Amino acid sequence: MNYPYDIDLENIVLGTIISNSFGYDEVRDIINEDCFYNDFNKKIFQIFKDIESKGEQPDAIIIAQEYRKKYSEIKVAEIMKICDSSSMTNLYSHTCRLNDLSARRKFVDLGMYLQSKGQSERDDITDISSYASKFLENIYSFSENNISTIKDAVKSVYKIVDDNKSSKSVLTGSPTGFQKIDKKTGGLQKSDLIIIAAETSQGKTSLALSILNNTVKYGTKAAVYSLEMKKEQLAARLMSMESGISSSQILYTPLDDWQFERLDKSINGLCNSSILFDDRSTSNIDTIISSIRAMVSKYQIDGVIIDYLQILSVNMKGSNKEQQMADVARRLKNLAKELDIWIVALSQLNRDSQNPVPSLNRLRDSGQIAEAADVVIFVYRPEIYLRSFPEPYEDKETEGYAMIDVAKGRNIGLLKMLYKFEKETTHFIDVYESDIPNKSISTIKQGNQLPF
Repeated sequence: MNYPYDIDLENIVLGTIISNSFGYDEVRDIINEDCFYNDFNKKIFQIFKDIESKGEQPDAIIIAQEYRKKYSEIKVAEIMKICDSSSMTNLYSHTCRLNDLSARRKFVDLGMYLQSKGQSERDDITDISSYASKFLENIYSFSENNISTIKDAVKSVYKIVDDNKSSKSVLTGSPTGFQKIDKKTGGLQKSDLIIIAAETSQGKTSLALSILNNTVKYGTKAAVYSLEMKKEQLAARLMSMESGISSSQILYTPLDDWQFERLDKSINGLCNSSILFDDRSTSNIDTIISSIRAMVSKYQIDGVIIDYLQILSVNMKGSNKEQQMADVARRLKNLAKELDIWIVALSQLNRDSQNPVPSLNRLRDSGQIAEAADVVIFVYRPEIYLRSFPEPYEDKETEGYAMIDVAKGRNIGLLKMLYKFEKETTHFIDVYESDIPNKSISTIKQGNQLPF
């Protein structure tokens, strides 16, 4: 098998870090044993690192002594020969090149693994997929792009400031189409994991699809992964929002002529938008992550919606549900950061019959979901429970309205706001809070008991 490697470059990098005490400090975070294809160089580096980790300064004599203890006889001159190749010039870029070659060798190994496992029907396909997915997630753990200085970070911030100043839009991310949310968050931000959470039938899928329907009108490209609904059902929900005709009518009843005409006129924009579905019947997180990678590569999508977390399956034998959800949330956050996209993931809340108002500690199966998320948004429709809104909206009408609660917002703070909820079309709509009527006296006098 022909592996990509460069022995001369290995000697330059290895010789430099041995002969120059500052050399290793420059590349410490991006160099590892896998950078070296040559077995002798790999052993020398391992010895060098072991000595250095003890607080000692490795030199040719000490390295030769340790090599004799671990492996076989060696002359100091052999180590000195490597040091003769040393050069601090371009050390960092040379090390990055070794990382690149190392990654390519791993790709060759992965290809052989997949070929072997693919031809053998004894191996479970999900195990193969899981191995490949995790392999790809970790392959660039020592990538050049992972390391930057404070100067680089400050330059990036200034670029954002300049872009914001010159942009006609006040948003830095993909618009949600909801003024109050966009004003608070700046839109859906790249690299963010955004959790939309609620109890069953509160409208979390409806909010996600409302955001999707709005954001694609601004040119956003997005993919949807629904583990409960087929693409036809999702499309019908979006068509319902545009036409005002319920999705159940669209799918299951003959439409009147005027309804058909309205539907026909309303879907042109929707058909021309960039919404993608992967309709494979799978809940495996590794398969979904692989699909998202392909979507980004082929279609350059800006973001993803996943409905919903608790249905996802993870290949973690011996783990409990909480550990699995923590792993899923962490991997989705890492994926969003790596691919520079936003990911909206829906999550169930544990039921609380005494107090149904959403809170972070009710995220089902794992508090780690909130830890991994950049933004957590709750959906709460108290009319279902015959209750009032919490402060400061306790006097506002609940029927046909919902509270959207930004309960966690990294860098943006917290916010509660009210929106109109159209039950017929399962659509959230912007509304001025001053236009929301106060509850009638008869409604206020009703008890706050749950209907169950």
